[in-house]
Amino acid sequence: MTVALLGGTFDPPHVGHVALARAALAELPVDRLVVVVVGEAPHKAVETDAETRFRLAAAAFADEPAVVVSRHELEREGPSYTVDTARWATETYGDAIFVVGADEFADFLTWREPETILELARIAVATRPGSDPERLDAVRARLDRPDRVLELPFEPLAVSSSDIRARVARGDPIHGLVPDAAARLLADLGLYRA
Repeated sequence: MTVALLGGTFDPPHVGHVALARAALAELPVDRLVVVVVGEAPHKAVETDAETRFRLAAAAFADEPAVVVSRHELEREGPSYTVDTARWATETYGDAIFVVGADEFADFLTWREPETILELARIAVATRPGSDPERLDAVRARLDRPDRVLELPFEPLAVSSSDIRARVARGDPIHGLVPDAAARLLADLGLYRA
């Protein structure tokens, strides 16, 4: 089985995450998409606990039949590194393709064991209109296995988790920015309020 992996803190998940998952399912040769909620993020502070973020992600993707939300990163100890997730995904599913944004991929060479990641899994880079192809080509040129990097054309939505947290803190509406079920859960839990 081949799966696409969409990882993140999902603090909170938003309609852009769902759109990216749908694009990956439509464009990549995969059987399903696994949402991997980061337990302990190694590179940024996350205020919302992992269990709550998992519940939000499960709600956000509940209407997507080809999407599975994984607890794997929540149940392991220590920081969540992509190379560790790649090992798990390959052992669990057989073949994996990580879905990452172009900005994330631009920093790929700074990730822990980038060449090992590419031995274990492929990477699909979500490129948007106006993306700088030279930045991506510069990273590819330094890889032993540039053939393991795919392009995933994607028109991103103008939404971010940090913007949603700020909107909730100000009391501004988030309708249309967060899937309805996740927005209801977010409100029920009283998250991000000032």
